[in-house]
Amino acid sequence: MAQRLSRADRSAEAGLAEATARETTRLTSSRFRISRGFVAIAIATVVLFALGAVVAPSSVSHSAIIGMVPFAAVLAIAGLGQLLVVQQGGIDLSVAGGISLAVVVVTHEPDGDSSRLVPAVLLAIAFAIGAGLLNGLLVSRWRLNSIIATLGMNALLYGAVFAVSGGTPRSTTRLLARIAGNTTRGIPNAAFFAVGALIVVSLLTKKTVAGRRFEAIGANPAAARAVGLRVRVHQTLSFVWAQLLYCLAGILLAGITNQPTAFQGDSLLLPSVAVVVLAGTSLLGGRGFPVSTVIAAVFLRELQQFVLALGVDTSVQILVQAIALAVGVAVYSVDWSSVRRWLFGRRRRPGGPAWATPEFRQRSGKGDAAVAINPGGKHP
Repeated sequence: MAQRLSRADRSAEAGLAEATARETTRLTSSRFRISRGFVAIAIATVVLFALGAVVAPSSVSHSAIIGMVPFAAVLAIAGLGQLLVVQQGGIDLSVAGGISLAVVVVTHEPDGDSSRLVPAVLLAIAFAIGAGLLNGLLVSRWRLNSIIATLGMNALLYGAVFAVSGGTPRSTTRLLARIAGNTTRGIPNAAFFAVGALIVVSLLTKKTVAGRRFEAIGANPAAARAVGLRVRVHQTLSFVWAQLLYCLAGILLAGITNQPTAFQGDSLLLPSVAVVVLAGTSLLGGRGFPVSTVIAAVFLRELQQFVLALGVDTSVQILVQAIALAVGVAVYSVDWSSVRRWLFGRRRRPGGPAWATPEFRQRSGKGDAAVAINPGGKHP
């Protein structure tokens, strides 16, 4: 009996290993293809800018673009962090707390003294690593749902925010304002940080063995575990890297905003998920699209600028973001071929049995004679 069980276990592991190999081959063979999400979000972004030029020219003016790019860069960095968690089949709701904690640490600890900025940045990084490790352990080791675990972590992070700041804003240092808020050759400095984060994430996830394993684990954790991949380690590190990216986004946001509040990260929670979905990444995990995520961040910020230029209320802007998220989920999650078949597929003629349809007779090899000898409608 034990021998038969061990043989069955080995055959099961072999099947899982084969499934992982197929998934890895699919991922590696499709690395150089242009994804559907990239094409969709790129076209949507171009159309949005063209529509803005016609309907609301102030939304695409030079000053508007220069003002929009830094905040799009912050959203892109936060979206890249969310992307890593989504690739492992989770959703990180501690985005707001992580960004807000980084903001208050780099503004309150230096207290306007630029010489104390570096220790404050190191302290913010330490908080981010700790939060990421705790998130990862709660999800991978103790098997908590990622939404529940990160929601609780978000509350803890906001507790730390109030412990550091007392809920009062403080002005940023001149050094941080110069690094994050200034421009170089007409390009906002925050954009260079976003491009740097994009390059790092893209290289690590697309060009390295560890990155391909990371995507394979997100696509099929059971098969990856069967072939000996360290699933828990990769899942934990996804939260750590995500918190580090949130920390970078918060530091840049503190430099871009002259006097940031303790709730600065709240406005980035929904958009960070929306840009990942609009980029075409499945919420079930697997392959991710960093470049498309950054483009989606530009799209979402320009959409917000476009709506603002039309003079609508702030509540409508939030509603537009929610609609964009819903559209992204619908486009990439719904099986539209099945919907088309259900709506426009050939229907059975009313009043006749299923076996009397031409399709059934063709599949079963029966001609009209079968119908003639069964006038009562019973199956022959």
